[in-house]
Amino acid sequence: MKSYYRIMLGRASAFAVECHQGSFIGADFGIEQDLTNDLPDAWREFNKKFIPVYLKNRPEKSKVAAGLACGALWTVSKGVRNGDIVLCPDGNGQYLVGEVNGNYRYSPGSNLPHQRPVQWYSERIDREDMSDALRNSCGSIGTVSNVTKYRDELEKLITGTTPPLLVVTDETIEDPACFALEKHLEDFLVENWSQTELGKDYDIFSDEGELVGRQYQTDTGPLDILAVSKDKKTLLVVELKRGRASDAVVGQVLRYMGFVREELAENGQSVKGVIIALEDDLRTRRALAVMPDVDFYRYRINFTLTKV
Repeated sequence: MKSYYRIMLGRASAFAVECHQGSFIGADFGIEQDLTNDLPDAWREFNKKFIPVYLKNRPEKSKVAAGLACGALWTVSKGVRNGDIVLCPDGNGQYLVGEVNGNYRYSPGSNLPHQRPVQWYSERIDREDMSDALRNSCGSIGTVSNVTKYRDELEKLITGTTPPLLVVTDETIEDPACFALEKHLEDFLVENWSQTELGKDYDIFSDEGELVGRQYQTDTGPLDILAVSKDKKTLLVVELKRGRASDAVVGQVLRYMGFVREELAENGQSVKGVIIALEDDLRTRRALAVMPDVDFYRYRINFTLTKV
């Protein structure tokens, strides 16, 4: 079954026109070598080999940034399969849509030298026609975002039919309305991070001014927020409950913490977790009582009408 990916063609879609005219997608990341014989089936193997290469070329970067860059490079070069569908912002509020139809090629001297051939469709998708959930997933920071779970909606958009307003395809979600609410909470939390309790001690992980710590891709899905303590000694995984069952969200945050500890933490860095939910969930609190590295926060919503 084909997969669907949102792929950025350069910062702020700078090379979207070039890629559209040349019928390809591509990536750069400063790794100037032909990867034809260095694309294993497992992205972790690729990262293990090329994170040191990336960091040698860019010693000012962190392992978090290096992991994101190498993972995206492998996905564009190998992970996206022939027949998969790509959505690429054109910089004008629409998405180019096309089918990948060729294997990796190296084009030295190009703006995006690590390339895959693409057959672009004549149709484009307007960002405003997307559901909130799909729009947010497509708007996540980073070069690559897997949006396969929105397959049904994307097929409707590509064929010109109107999708439902609220699309929730995650089988662990018990309350779709709460899921939608907590997606807006993520936006609010990110925009007002410095004013929150967490913002006193942690910063959302950023790289060159971009909040790469939001919807950070892992091998078990994107985590909501990856933050780092102001003294750089602790990485923090922040997950919203998003209407999920308690056992699902606890397992999820632990999986993400395991990934961060194994793949991203520098020597001497610890990893902690936070779960944020609307309700004072007893089951979640019981489970976390034996997990000292994971905290539970409850959020409150205030709504006031003022006559003017």
